[in-house]
Amino acid sequence: MTILKPLAGALLALGLLGAAHAADKIAVDLVLTKATLIDVAGGKAVKGKSVVLKGDTIVAVVDDRQLSGYAAKKTIRLPGKYLMPGLWDTHVHFGGGPALIEENKHLLALYLANGITAVRDCSGDLPDTVLAWRGQIQAGQLEGPTIFTSGAKLEGYKPLWKGTIEVGTPEEVSKALDGLQAQKVDFVKITENTLKPEIYLEALRQAKERGMRTSGHIPVQLTLAQMFDAGLGTVEHQSYLLRSSTPKEAELTAQVAAGTLTGKEAMKQSLQTYDEAAARASFRYMAAKGTAVVPTLSVSRVVAYLDRDDHSHDPALQYIGKGLRATYDWRVQRAAQDNAEAIAQRKAIFEKSASLLPLLAQEGVSIIAGTDAGFLNSYDYPGQALHDEIGLYVQYGLTPVQALQTAVINGPRFLGHLDRYGSLAAGKVADLLVLDANPLQDIAATRKIRTVVSRGQVYDRARLDRMLAETKAWVAAQ
Repeated sequence: MTILKPLAGALLALGLLGAAHAADKIAVDLVLTKATLIDVAGGKAVKGKSVVLKGDTIVAVVDDRQLSGYAAKKTIRLPGKYLMPGLWDTHVHFGGGPALIEENKHLLALYLANGITAVRDCSGDLPDTVLAWRGQIQAGQLEGPTIFTSGAKLEGYKPLWKGTIEVGTPEEVSKALDGLQAQKVDFVKITENTLKPEIYLEALRQAKERGMRTSGHIPVQLTLAQMFDAGLGTVEHQSYLLRSSTPKEAELTAQVAAGTLTGKEAMKQSLQTYDEAAARASFRYMAAKGTAVVPTLSVSRVVAYLDRDDHSHDPALQYIGKGLRATYDWRVQRAAQDNAEAIAQRKAIFEKSASLLPLLAQEGVSIIAGTDAGFLNSYDYPGQALHDEIGLYVQYGLTPVQALQTAVINGPRFLGHLDRYGSLAAGKVADLLVLDANPLQDIAATRKIRTVVSRGQVYDRARLDRMLAETKAWVAAQ
């Protein structure tokens, strides 16, 4: 007994010492270690570092040897894998009317399962529903990518698009912006279907005065420079930029405004008189004014080649509800009415538009990845389309690093959220992708997803596969 007492005392002391050491460690939820980190801004692959998470935030990125300073609830070792920030799709749509709310809701899982951890909703006809989802996702009550939304878009009277705020006077613009600000929208979307050009410029002026970011289509009666001067934040759809790639832009725009030339005829002449020097000068001015572009090449390519490509057996269709699939018919039927000349024209517009990507990058324009995925836009599949989009960027002249930057950095920069997104660093939101291959070497590696982390929640491959299977089963049961 006399021998056991000192031994027990020593063991007790060691236990207390161990507890004291444990108390010195920083308590965290998750450590991701042994992966190669992807520095998207620098275009570098970094070894020997680990990412430490607590809740929905990255609290540290440390050398592996410094991990002894942390007490993690869970550690995931990822040898041979690549760790990068989550992807953003900055041009999506939810819509099709109240009857399709559930179908749209099932798209949220598709985005996450494809590594899209944030989306920018560019307005549909379910603005209030999307605003509600934004809050529910942020509160952890609904699974899905972080949503940034414009709410209802601004348009003129009796527009083609549903779900709009119709404005025709400066007073109506002011009232509309008051309402959007009350909803705390993330930016303002403006389209030109029936909106008077002078009211479009008025909307840009008022939004800028209020500090609201803007995004939109380009009225055929205005030049691109007029839009840049007015402070437009992003040009949605790169094909609009073809109009500024000819020395005849001002002349053609004036003819359209006077009614002596149609928009289609002006586009045809823009293609015929394309001049690289004029395009570069316009893009330099665009960059100087701070206007970015969201290309949406994926959907443009689909529509351009509908005469050649049969999408009726696309595997991705099994994840899209029948109501949303029915909305695809609108564009398909319109394309089917095109004659040989019109088909050749839409292909030429796509190819020339896509070829502008390297020029835009060289002249300093911010290119922001967005797809137009959602209702109406045929075979432009939520989640998958973003990988198609950035793949096209590389195909048409960007490097894999540049393509990654469009989908990781440039979106949060536009929205003013680079303090929380865009890199693997302390203080950033824990939105991460674990890939099986290096995306700096091959952009197709973004499709090889092993794990998604969304606001700190881990979705391993098995869980992602279950999400896809559940979506497929729900669609099949409709």
